[in-house]
Amino acid sequence: MKQDIEKSVHILKSGGTLCYPTDTIWGIGCDATNEESINKIFSIKNRNASVPLIILVDSDAMVERYVQDPPEIAFDIIELSSKPVTIIFEKGINLPENVMAADGSIGIRVCKEPFVKELIHRLRRPIISTSANIHGEALPNYYDEISDDILSQVDYVVTYRQNDRTAFSASSIIKINNDAECTIIRK
Repeated sequence: MKQDIEKSVHILKSGGTLCYPTDTIWGIGCDATNEESINKIFSIKNRNASVPLIILVDSDAMVERYVQDPPEIAFDIIELSSKPVTIIFEKGINLPENVMAADGSIGIRVCKEPFVKELIHRLRRPIISTSANIHGEALPNYYDEISDDILSQVDYVVTYRQNDRTAFSASSIIKINNDAECTIIRK
């Protein structure tokens, strides 16, 4: 795992892209503060840039760096959730426009998966997380279900957990406005 993290940090700092395991399914990612790298992700996935991406962070403190006035209830939800939860906040900050929705909202998940958590900690910036598939195609449940097309386009493929057969699923998604009103988008 250590070598994968070192190589991944180097790739991300140089503007590259990764295919990596997350706390849900395998993802494609890059430095979430690098606009050019984010555009590469849209290109790899053959995805319209108007469809917003989510970012992964390693802590509540990092949420506060990238969200304007996050409601306290969001931190309660993160702490109490028994499964990974992505929260859509009303206003992202300190991020390129191409990672946020047209209305300025941003989807963020505090990732507890050890590899990703350490990667983000060492990078000291959030990373993009989007499923490792061409937009509209089936989600890969395991590493060996990721298409060669995806694998050949990213700059680095993490070896950690490639043989893992644990069944993961997509995160829950909850939208929270600045008045702490919550809407469940996906359970």
